[in-house]
Amino acid sequence: MLTRVLTAAALIAALLAALFLLERAAFAAVAGAIVALAGFEWGRLTGMRPGGAIAYGGACLAGFAGLAAWGGAPAVALWAAALFWIAIVPWWLARGVAPTQRPWLRAAGFAALVPAGLGMLALSPQRLLMLLGLVWIADSAAYFAGRAFGRRRLAPSISPGKTWEGAAGAAALCLIYAIICALLDPALAARVRGAAWAPYLAAAALLCAVSIAGDLFESALKRQAGAKDSGALLPGHGGVLDRIDSATATLPLGALLMHGMGAT
Repeated sequence: MLTRVLTAAALIAALLAALFLLERAAFAAVAGAIVALAGFEWGRLTGMRPGGAIAYGGACLAGFAGLAAWGGAPAVALWAAALFWIAIVPWWLARGVAPTQRPWLRAAGFAALVPAGLGMLALSPQRLLMLLGLVWIADSAAYFAGRAFGRRRLAPSISPGKTWEGAAGAAALCLIYAIICALLDPALAARVRGAAWAPYLAAAALLCAVSIAGDLFESALKRQAGAKDSGALLPGHGGVLDRIDSATATLPLGALLMHGMGAT
């Protein structure tokens, strides 16, 4: 437990330093490194040998760098990723994720990881931290509400510990968090008034649902590989994918929603 706490503290400190101290080019390099490391783990979970997984991670990095530098391509990638997480992933999870689908899972890795990196670049440090805060609250609330009240399993064949009660707790806390953000943040307060509250809170609930989908999809990816963790890079936590699964799903959609609100 101490190792897990210390690693989490170090990761948070590193994230804050990267967000608020680095220039954009340096922060883009950090985002690219995360994409590459996550790509390596994704490749390993889809049955690639180490050399192949390194090449896959490099390909993810190349795709991220190329799209980031290519005009309007990032926006197209964000929209494609939002469609992937909202429409394709729930359908895929319902049908089941199996080792026989590994070629498709490798293609899905690009759809998941590259736009997530682009989403990190599309937002200001404050907005990115706000969005990540929602993801962390959703994860924590789902865990504690599930432990306290969980009875009905959300996806027993994928992650037996997750429950509908936990998901409801996550949604409730995310809505409270969104309300607090809208009340305390001047830019959001200027935009979220009157009838605008309904779509704003609907967007927060959608982001919560997408974060859960991201968590479940990575769990399904690990289950088809027979792995407990995506890697062993982070002591007490597993791999990079284990820490960014929910954020990977939420970042593209969150960036689009904040751009739509004019609050980036």
